Amino acid sequence: MDGRILVPTDGSDHALAAAAHAGVLARAFDADVDVLHVVDLAQRGSAFDAGGATGEFVERLESEGEAAVEETAAAVPASHRGGTETVSGAVPATIHEYVADNAVGLIVMGTHGRTGLRRYVTGSVTEAVVREASVPVLTVQADTEAPEGGYGDVLVPTDGSDHALAAADRATEVAAAFDARIHVLSVVDLGSLAPGVDPAGVDVAVEQFRERARAAAISVATRVADESEGVTTEVREGRPPSTIRDYAAESDVDLIAMGTHGRSGIERVLLGSTTERVIRHGDRPVLSICEGGE
Repeated sequence: MDGRILVPTDGSDHALAAAAHAGVLARAFDADVDVLHVVDLAQRGSAFDAGGATGEFVERLESEGEAAVEETAAAVPASHRGGTETVSGAVPATIHEYVADNAVGLIVMGTHGRTGLRRYVTGSVTEAVVREASVPVLTVQADTEAPEGGYGDVLVPTDGSDHALAAADRATEVAAAFDARIHVLSVVDLGSLAPGVDPAGVDVAVEQFRERARAAAISVATRVADESEGVTTEVREGRPPSTIRDYAAESDVDLIAMGTHGRSGIERVLLGSTTERVIRHGDRPVLSICEGGE
């Protein structure tokens, strides 16, 4: 992965966990980690007076942001600490602007943040960043410890789309850096069968789904084989988000790499909503990849 690593922070445990993961990746890819706090005044309406935010209130928010940045940067190895900054603006847009202006190649952020007036990296904000990011985004839960030895098992769910193949390429980079094993999972979503399908044609349609899933898994396995310590492929039937989470738990994977879009219509597997559900309800770090075509 080329470029700097950015950790947006509010000083929450989720952000601190993200910084620890960023440090692991920084060592592996010899990258610097920047830490950014965004003061979003528009989201603090209850603290505004008739004339807008008071100077004292703004100063307090900036002070809290600077403290969060300092605490988060301390979770990154000193040899890989980059810039730190506290700025004002809308959180997702400001993060994307920072990425574009500072040659950032990866965003690492928590899935949740502080609550109440101190709320910042909420699930909705994280999802907004994932949807619109021009670079990969690694999302991390507060209780997910960064593996000191790196990521030993990486899961790549696939539906055969270009987005899934792009995720496989990024997973390969991680696998090569940590001598990791790659697990390739293709999910046959029988729930996506169109309503009113002729019962006589159901068996044929199901077998077509299975064959496409097998082909998708084989395609990814072939693509990543030379750069990993081994490849496991599996085809399962079920709802994609829960099936992906179940496989990750059963196989004790350290990281899930997913495309943010996938095939459409009845072939749909890895749409943004699926990736978001895995991020929101899962207990593993998720590397979301926005590259690839529809």
